[in-house]
Amino acid sequence: MAFEDAELSNFEKQSICLGNMYPILPDNTEKAVELAVKFLDGGKVSEKSEVGGQPERFFSFDKDAKFIYSSFKQKFNIDLEAENNLHWWKFIAMFFDLGDTSFGYISNLRKTIQTGHGTDDDFRRARELGDIFELEAVDPRTPEQIEMDEIFDNALKGGA
Repeated sequence: MAFEDAELSNFEKQSICLGNMYPILPDNTEKAVELAVKFLDGGKVSEKSEVGGQPERFFSFDKDAKFIYSSFKQKFNIDLEAENNLHWWKFIAMFFDLGDTSFGYISNLRKTIQTGHGTDDDFRRARELGDIFELEAVDPRTPEQIEMDEIFDNALKGGA
């Protein structure tokens, strides 16, 4: 998924999004990106977390794909690979109704722990899930900033 690709700059991610959402690129690309994100979020504006202003992340379409697929099959008897007429908002409505499935369990456990409401038992279950539970933090830096930070870090190591 482009939005989770650390190799792409924010500009590149926005370009991919606009290319997928608009057959003809609108003149006001800033507004077009804002509306595209609102559409992808099911018509609502994403809430930002208290840490770094980034949206809280309780799932990954990329990492959780197999759980999302199996949960849709279990709950709605929908094969997402075969379905080609499912509107995005219908998908999102069903997606957020997966609470009583394996995907719902994992994402709810992540939310419980990330929001500071986890019990000792929750932390134990998260440890048992191991890599399934862990989500990589999204680095808000651009690839250029990451490269500059690496150059700086290497200069410090060489000068020490």
